[in-house]
Amino acid sequence: MNIETPIPAAQPQARRSLQAQVKWGAHVLTVGGDAPVRVQSMTNTDTVDVIGTAIQVKELAVAGSEMVRITVNTPEAAAAVPHIREQLDLMGIHVPLIGDFHFNGHRLLTDHPACAEALSKYRINPGNVGKGDKKDRQFGQMIEAALRWDKPVRIGVNWGSLDQELLVQLMDENSRRATPWAARQVMYEALISSAISSAERAQEMGMKASQILLSCKVSGVQDLIAVYRELARRCDYPLHLGLTEAGMGTKGTVASTTALSILLQEGIGDTIRVSLTPQPGELRTQEVVIANEILQALGLRVFVPSVTACPGCGRTTSSTFQELAKQIDDFLRAQMPVWRSRYPGVEHLKVAVMGCIVNGPGESKHADIGISLPGTGEAPAAPVFIDGEKKLTLRGESIATEFQTLVENYIENRFGSAKATVEAD
Repeated sequence: MNIETPIPAAQPQARRSLQAQVKWGAHVLTVGGDAPVRVQSMTNTDTVDVIGTAIQVKELAVAGSEMVRITVNTPEAAAAVPHIREQLDLMGIHVPLIGDFHFNGHRLLTDHPACAEALSKYRINPGNVGKGDKKDRQFGQMIEAALRWDKPVRIGVNWGSLDQELLVQLMDENSRRATPWAARQVMYEALISSAISSAERAQEMGMKASQILLSCKVSGVQDLIAVYRELARRCDYPLHLGLTEAGMGTKGTVASTTALSILLQEGIGDTIRVSLTPQPGELRTQEVVIANEILQALGLRVFVPSVTACPGCGRTTSSTFQELAKQIDDFLRAQMPVWRSRYPGVEHLKVAVMGCIVNGPGESKHADIGISLPGTGEAPAAPVFIDGEKKLTLRGESIATEFQTLVENYIENRFGSAKATVEAD
């Protein structure tokens, strides 16, 4: 076999959107353009519960959410927003809050200026800002508030609350075509037209294009891909990606991962959310973890050290390597909020926890630090590889504890010196 050219490495396409800024206090978060793809999430607390909402926002932020959306649906919720911002500032949680408005957002932003000021961005759904002649007026009031307080907006269209007047208009136009489109294609057009026409209306009122983000959410994977490909082709506004009502557990995780990964690989998307329905007892932060994992798996961002572990088979003697892999992974994730500032670059660490001799030594050599636990019929010894070389062998009942200590020491020696160098410079 004669191969003339090397196989090119796969990599995501470059994004091509405008760059927006989300501000709060002295802080600024860039979105779009060459900024990293941002992760956002949404609380499911009653916003009136100031302490409960602030605590959940903190949990989401610590997990890696860079923007957190909260429901603002009543005067009481609007009145609570400044107090939530105050609580977060007292806790040292510098994450922008996005107000999610439906139906009465025009009144809430007008009647509660402290809320309008405390929020960093407004989410406006053009499908439910009003009907008939009220629609333009009430949409305009929300844009006026954004202009008054210098806030960006996300015009978020959702096929569950699509502008019915626009949909009927497009269906009427479609019926007059020589070859009518399929109903689904009309729906795609309604989603995209609603978003872009609303953005153009906001610009006519004085908003800059860089202050406007768009989203067109649907709950089908192929539908989302089709809509966003066309949306990206027609505009250069920053785009927020998310599969709405994705579901819970494996279904929601797989569907969101599939849709978002395809679009992100094509250079489409500037912020993402995994709209996961929490399973009973599951933390809200799980949706943030999955969003982070999607970006890290695609090589777009790095959030936490990676732990390589084999799936297990008949050659592995016990669940020891599984338990150790989980223990190390949980330990690394739990430490990251502190380690991000203490050990610059620690998120790039690669750890391997393997279960037998077949791939164990090889994977451990590829990692920064790795251990190959004994499999069926193998000597009861666990060689440890550091920076590609075998350094020592662990034996006995305390292998897990000893290996975790080795990992901690490795991080201190390698990344602790990195901070010292930065401080010296």
